[in-house]
Amino acid sequence: VEGAGRQALMWRTSLTGASLAAMAWLCASTLTEGFEVWTAEGARRLQVANAPAPAPHAVLASSGMNLHDVLAQHVTIASFIYTRCASVCLALGSNLQQLQAALDPDIQLLSISFDPAHDDAEQLRRHAALWRADPRHWQIATVPDAAQLRRLLDAWQVVVIDDGRGGWEHNAALLVIDRRGRLVRIFDD
Repeated sequence: VEGAGRQALMWRTSLTGASLAAMAWLCASTLTEGFEVWTAEGARRLQVANAPAPAPHAVLASSGMNLHDVLAQHVTIASFIYTRCASVCLALGSNLQQLQAALDPDIQLLSISFDPAHDDAEQLRRHAALWRADPRHWQIATVPDAAQLRRLLDAWQVVVIDDGRGGWEHNAALLVIDRRGRLVRIFDD
């Protein structure tokens, strides 16, 4: 009886271990999109590549134009910034300045501030001057309507978190938007 009890315990232990391993594999597979990505940002990029994300209605303060009208003019490389940012936004600005010099005429740049409370028209003009943004190729704008801005950030999964020190933590990337206003690719800054 004692040997049979040990054998049954070993079988239950083996079965429990195999079940836990199978559940762990299933969870890991689900969380990593079939082991294709390892981060939330990677999942965002894969999701956009598989199903482009359309831009919601938003009006840009700099031109008063509807975002869809701006995007319909050219393929667009966009970024989300705030002008007081002293880290990742500076890298984005530098990258966009270099891109501007090498742009195909069918591509435009668009930097959208998610901080309209501080980034008014004058501040955006100063920011454009800092990067020598040619308005024929690179617009720097904000969406002053909070609800429209929130819908845009949500649609393109741009995470913006108050850092508690007067600034923001946010994911930074170069977003490629087609002429139909759909986010189709995301690249590292």
